Amino acid sequence: MHLAYPAVLAALLFCTGLYGVLARRNAILVLMSVELMLNAVNLNLVAFDVWLRDTLHSGQALTLFTIAIAAAEIGIGLAIVLAVYRNRGSSDIDRLRDTAETDAADAEIDAADAASVSADAEPHRRAEPAGKSTNAGTTTNAEATS
Repeated sequence: MHLAYPAVLAALLFCTGLYGVLARRNAILVLMSVELMLNAVNLNLVAFDVWLRDTLHSGQALTLFTIAIAAAEIGIGLAIVLAVYRNRGSSDIDRLRDTAETDAADAEIDAADAASVSADAEPHRRAEPAGKSTNAGTTTNAEATS
């Protein structure tokens, strides 16, 4: 068997996986694309092992290690994706650019979302009396001295 057939197939698999990693937004599809890339590497390792007629079969041994690493990567990757999905409600990678956001930034986003929802729900708001303060729980310097 010629080496060109498995090498071309491995290149196609790797390019398909690379496209999936770069173009997809769903985290699970990205993990599947990474698996395609690892399988392309495995195919190359076995093909070159057969082509070189290695007596130690080091290509096949490295393939077994790669399969073990891929299994661990999928287990940890799926656990992370599930945890992110439970916390954020989406596994969209574009929305998860900065997973180390501070609580203040999240509070600002939530407040902005709540304000837009309340503005849509109550189009006719009553004006507050002129003497009323909007911060009911805080006191100003003028109130504290009197």
